[in-house]
Amino acid sequence: MAKSKGGRALRSLLIAVTGLALVTASGWWLLNTAQQRGLIGPAPVPAHYRELVIDAAARCPAIPRAVFFAQMELESGWDPNAASGAGARGIAQFMPEVWQAYGIDANKDGKTNVWDPADALASAAELNCRNRRLVKDVSGNRLENTLAAYNAGYGAVAKYDGVPPFPETINYVKRILENAKSITW
Repeated sequence: MAKSKGGRALRSLLIAVTGLALVTASGWWLLNTAQQRGLIGPAPVPAHYRELVIDAAARCPAIPRAVFFAQMELESGWDPNAASGAGARGIAQFMPEVWQAYGIDANKDGKTNVWDPADALASAAELNCRNRRLVKDVSGNRLENTLAAYNAGYGAVAKYDGVPPFPETINYVKRILENAKSITW
């Protein structure tokens, strides 16, 4: 009798372990599929922006290309018409005064247009390089400080001698660096 109970318990355990393995494998497959389709995690760089983003990223080789891609994805989700409640505009989410100072005519159409992805992406890369030069003497990780300067402004990074203690900026830097690890093409 004891042998029979032990056999049933072992069989039940084996069924439970097999079921758990199948559920886990299915979960990993679903997660991977969702990530590949851009449903969760960093979205793939949209095909129609790939060349623009590659060209823009090349303007600032000090910022790893995957980091720049993750930054732009986080800024607007690749929406060239994005507008924030704070006033940031376009695919690279420039505030009007920052655009006025640093916007460039990358596509050479005679206009600096925050709503034009070619102009905005190139301007974002140039601003990253400018910020990288500015933060060279600031304490902490230079890449993190560069990203923080894009989000909160160089003045805030200088004032706090590193990434400012603003939850939005801390999360911004963290998410970009994490998402850069899994950028897909």
